[in-house]
This record gives sequence, C-alpha cells and structure tokens, in this order.
Amino acid sequence: MKTTLKNTLAAMGHAARRAIRPRPAVRRAACAAGLCARLRARLRDGLRARLHAGGAAACLAALALVLAAPARAESAQDYPSRPIRMIVAYGAGGANDIIARIVAKELNEVLKQSVVVINVPGAGGTIGAGEAARAAPDGYTLLMAAGAHALAPSLYKKLTYDIVKDFAPVGLAGRGSYVVSLNNEVPARTPAELIAYAKKPGVNLRFASSGVGAPPHLAGVLFQARTGATLTHVPYKSEPESLNDLLAGRVEMGFITVSNALPLIRAGRMHGVAVTSATRSSVLPDMPTLAESGLPGFDISTWWGILAPAGTPPAIVDKLHAALAKVVAEPRYKSLLAAQGMDVASSPDPRSFAGFIKAEKDRYAGIAKAAGIQPE
Repeated sequence: MKTTLKNTLAAMGHAARRAIRPRPAVRRAACAAGLCARLRARLRDGLRARLHAGGAAACLAALALVLAAPARAESAQDYPSRPIRMIVAYGAGGANDIIARIVAKELNEVLKQSVVVINVPGAGGTIGAGEAARAAPDGYTLLMAAGAHALAPSLYKKLTYDIVKDFAPVGLAGRGSYVVSLNNEVPARTPAELIAYAKKPGVNLRFASSGVGAPPHLAGVLFQARTGATLTHVPYKSEPESLNDLLAGRVEMGFITVSNALPLIRAGRMHGVAVTSATRSSVLPDMPTLAESGLPGFDISTWWGILAPAGTPPAIVDKLHAALAKVVAEPRYKSLLAAQGMDVASSPDPRSFAGFIKAEKDRYAGIAKAAGIQPE
C-alpha cells in the first residue's frame, strides 16, 4: 500500500510539473517575478497536506486549486522593469528598421529601460507581425507596424493574425512616401515621359519592391492598371536588396521609400520622377506626385506606429502611448526623421490609432479591388 501510494504521488507530481510548465516567453516573465518558486512551493505543500488529510483524491483537488490561482500582473507603475523588444517585420536597413531604431533609442531615455530592435523579416512583413501577435500581452514585446500590415489582408487569404483584433494599438510614429525611382539607363525624367516609354511596344519594365504584399508592390500594380504599361514585379526580402539591383540595372524601376531614395538621387546614382503619396514630400518639395501628373487619386504612402499584443493591460498601453507622444513632440525627433526623408506623425490616443488602422485596412481593400488584385 505504501509503495503504491508513493508511486502514485510521484506520477502525479511529474504530471503536475508538466501541466503547469508555461510556454517559454511566459516562463521567463514568471520567473523574473519569482512566481515559479511560489507555484512550486504551493503545489508541494498543498499535495503534502491533502495527502495526509484524504489521500489521492484530495491531492487532485489541491492541484486544481494551484492551477486555478491567478498570477499577479505587473502594475503600470512598475512597468517596464526589464528590457522591451520591438519587432521589425522587415530586414535591416529599410525604412521600417530605420524609424524603429530611432524610436527605440528615444524611448530608452523616456522609459529609462532598454528597447531592443529585433528583425523578423519575411512574407511581406506578415511573419514578424504574427510573432508579435502571439507574444505574451505584458508590454515587453511590441511591433513597429507599417502601412503594409493594413494592406496585407487584401493580398493574403490566410494570415496567422488579424491586424485589427489581435493587437492593442499604441500610437503613430511617422509617415512616409515612395519615390518612383528609375535606373539611369531608362530614358525618362518626368512622369509623362515614363508613362509614354513604358507603353511602347516591346518595353517591359521590371520593377522592384521590398516584398510581395508591401505597398511598393501595390503601387506597381496600380501604376500598371492606371497607365496600361507593361511591368514585371520582382520582389525582394528587403528594400536595400532591391536597391542594389536597381542601381546595377538588373531591374529598371522601383518604388523606393524617400528615406532610401533621397541620398541616391542627390548623388546622381539614379533618378526619381514622382512620389506616390497624395501630397508632395516635405523633403522633396519640387518632385511632383503621380496624382498631379495624369493619375488623379493615386495615393500609395506608408506610416509607422507601435502595436502591442491584444490583451496588454490598458494602463501599460496608455503608459507606452504617453512615452511615444513625448518622443514625437521633441524637435530633435523631427530632425532625425527629416534627415531620413520621413515626416512626424502622432495619435491623440490609442483608440484613435485603432480607428486609423481600421480605416487604412478598408482603404487598401478598395484600392486593391479597383486594381483587380485578388488575395492569394
């Protein structure tokens, strides 16, 4: 009897340890707060007490009580007590990466805690976004989202996340546009010349983008649909990779963020003929928009903002929003973005940013439908 009971208890203890073993991200957070030790102690003491009181059935009841006991969430006052990771869903060197590192460095000063940028590229930004959506909702994993994430539902049938439902928006950080950029061998210097050249028989311009599903991809498809030109899409994993081939002449055309296009245009290594946003760029005021160059209503631009996983405590979201608002209000931040060809943007509160994302998702769905794009 003693041997059987001892074996039963050992088996139950092994199963209990397996049952309460949390996922890696949750385990790290719990151990940091000392919760793992308390859970183990409560489980051991509870099983021991119930064993003496009523045997195996009582042990199971004690185990149920331990598993049901909620862990104390970190208060907003204590947050952040350890480094925060900010996921960038694109490769290093692109516009998303650039603004994320600027924002992270500024947030370091405001929050008095490290904000570490982690690049998780692939599938038009959807892999990194999916990882962020699945992270523990504790404020220690954030996503530097972009306009591409509002576009993705119009291009992909199966996403592992919902950009509206699976995130708690924090706030906008910036806006940007794309430059219709051409290799120097292309004989066009204005939008009209480009359209005329692209429509010539036998001309098939290869255009580069930072990936399938990214706004530059949509810009190329929309440009082709509106002009009747023949274009071939060549997607890359990151914008720097696409720029290398554009400069080398392996592709003739690209829709490049202002931040990356500006220094190359000024250096004469390629030329830009227009921007894709509805209004002119503040750092390229003399460059026309496609909308004013024969393609009225053409508006493909981008934005960047911070999202947290859905379920993140509102008090922590509000604290992050207040910190971001302080960053974007600084004149230094405006100068840092301007040097990269970006404009400052902000949200009055998290709720308004959530409404903005929903509106952007709907706007891109309309543009994609008008361009004849079907989700794949």
